[in-house]
Amino acid sequence: MQSTTTVHSILAFSLIFFTASSSSFAAPKQIKLPPETAKLPKSELAGYQLATQKCMICHSVDYIFYQPPGMNQNQWTAEVAKMKHSYGAMLSAADIKSIGAYLAVVYGTAKATDSEVLAVSTISSSQPKTNSEPQALLTSSGCMGCHAIDNQVLGPSFKDIAAKYKQTAQAQNMLAISIQQGGAGKWGEIPMPPMTNLTTEQAKSLAKFILEQ
Repeated sequence: MQSTTTVHSILAFSLIFFTASSSSFAAPKQIKLPPETAKLPKSELAGYQLATQKCMICHSVDYIFYQPPGMNQNQWTAEVAKMKHSYGAMLSAADIKSIGAYLAVVYGTAKATDSEVLAVSTISSSQPKTNSEPQALLTSSGCMGCHAIDNQVLGPSFKDIAAKYKQTAQAQNMLAISIQQGGAGKWGEIPMPPMTNLTTEQAKSLAKFILEQ
């Protein structure tokens, strides 16, 4: 009798273990990260806009705190250059110097009034202020780092965006606002950084181009 009870206990334990194990296999765990709230310190330096626009595509602001403290302008510039040469970031030589100067001022040892900082902190020639040619803006603004016309990259393809919104009232204005202000949650968890360097005219031009795909 005692032997039968022991066998039943083993079977019951095995059933519970198997059920629990099956549940864990059937429902993979998901990790939900908290929303990004940290922002780059604002600055009048051109590198601020470039960093917000291009660095935040792949990095959180918190990533900066993993860098050694007190880096100088040359060290920050080398760090930004590594993003292009090692990881293929779409940065021009002028972008790299300008972003390096900005990061050295807000996180390193440089000052905004340093002649070396000012010399590389003019708006990059790859950042047109008045050019509303959509395809030039898409490239210069870094949009093509996350999007493509026909296929999904990090973000949805322009054709998918057009298919979703082209019948929506005020779609061009809505997309233009999304381009300028950024956002998250419409196409998954990966946030889109704000394109604060674009004028309203340029953002509407990009929105019109996307809706025509």
